[in-house]
Amino acid sequence: MTWLITGGAGYIGAHVARAMTDAEERVLVLDDLSTGVPARLPAHVPLVHGSSLDADLLKRVCAEHGVTGVVHLAARKQVAESVAQPARYYRENVGGLATLLEAVAEAGVERFLFSSSAAVYGNPDVDLITEDTPCDPVNPYGETKLAGEWLVRAAGRAHGISTVCLRYFNVAGAAAPELADTGVFNIVPMVFDRLTRDEAPRIFGDDYPTPDGTCIRDYIHVADLAEAHLAAARRLTGATTPGDLTVNIGRGEGVSVRELITVIGEVSGDRRPPLVEARRPGDAPRAVASASRAAEELGWTARREVREMVESAWQGWLRHHGG
Repeated sequence: MTWLITGGAGYIGAHVARAMTDAEERVLVLDDLSTGVPARLPAHVPLVHGSSLDADLLKRVCAEHGVTGVVHLAARKQVAESVAQPARYYRENVGGLATLLEAVAEAGVERFLFSSSAAVYGNPDVDLITEDTPCDPVNPYGETKLAGEWLVRAAGRAHGISTVCLRYFNVAGAAAPELADTGVFNIVPMVFDRLTRDEAPRIFGDDYPTPDGTCIRDYIHVADLAEAHLAAARRLTGATTPGDLTVNIGRGEGVSVRELITVIGEVSGDRRPPLVEARRPGDAPRAVASASRAAEELGWTARREVREMVESAWQGWLRHHGG
């Protein structure tokens, strides 16, 4: 098997590449390096600089490297940006996927693993979100991920490709400081950024119908997420007939925003109380995964707790931002 990982020099992609190479899977990476960092990759992993929108490049890579499976992570993923630039998100996330699937079908690749998101669900009013919870995305990013799932399954049926779609919940942490998230788009680095600038963390709304009034989310360590990709890739490798599988990737446990900020304060040593501001539009009170299908179908469960996520992310933050 040779696995092509698109977006493999990014924060999540580099973790997936490392997990798969550590497990002695053969991988190569395609990345446009808009957010990817080549130094994150193991030295022996080939890196092709390019885009999933480049059909000729994709065909050449599949042929020259004998690609037999694809892990597709390359995508734009910022919700606010997707609201401001919806056409760009549909072009890159859905158009790039369509171009990739055409190249994969032409090359006779029979295994495809798609990076999806819990954003496909929108804001369902349920205690645990299962894979059968109706999908109703509330922003263009979530829409592109849901459209991507439809496209992956349709291409699988048309071309005899076995497919898996992994719906990530809230990703945090780092397997090593050099692999840490360098962006300031998710809640953990956003709080770190505030503390580094000598400002208090912010909570958007403390009047939700939850025990402490703040939103509850399911946080997953990026190293656990990478291991889920490895488990899914091996599921695809062992498939004897084409099929499709959709799986939530989360811990199945909720942590409130206030609880998370308390842990960050303990780890960083900066325990200043957060500022409470008005609710943000579209924030659901609770979004927690049902993780049972991942255990049943992939033999995978998350192993790392929230404190380990925060501690590892903090070490990465200090490495990249000084301190």
